[in-house]
Amino acid sequence: MKIDDTDRRILNVLQRNGRVSNAELADQVNLSASACHRRVQRLEQDGIIRNYVAMLDPRKIGVPATIFVEITLSTQADEVLEAFEKAVARIPDVLECHLMAGSADYILKVVAENTDDFARIHRQYLTRLPGVAQMQSSFALRTVFKTTALPLG
Repeated sequence: MKIDDTDRRILNVLQRNGRVSNAELADQVNLSASACHRRVQRLEQDGIIRNYVAMLDPRKIGVPATIFVEITLSTQADEVLEAFEKAVARIPDVLECHLMAGSADYILKVVAENTDDFARIHRQYLTRLPGVAQMQSSFALRTVFKTTALPLG
């Protein structure tokens, strides 16, 4: 799945505005509408474009607090890792879960209404995760920079 400069231009535009019309996209990347459409279809079929989503404002939907939770497991046995990953994937307030190299085994990105809501999430879900030996939570005070756009060179 090799992408060329034209594909990169298409992907850069779509990462900033997934709702751009094909005609406008074609114009921005200097292609005919039909050639642009074929390229986008190929990028979708090849799995380079996985999905199109709406980016929501967390404050306006009532989950302005972002909490990063570092998890250390009691062991790194495959069955413990697998059980943890299956369980954490079912927690609706966890946006991301990353297996880490370093002091923590996992880092979770969690959203909540406020500290009381996070206490509920912690009590109801996080403390019940299998294999957890230690947990440390850090509240983000302010988001300085955030993007979903991947660098394409």
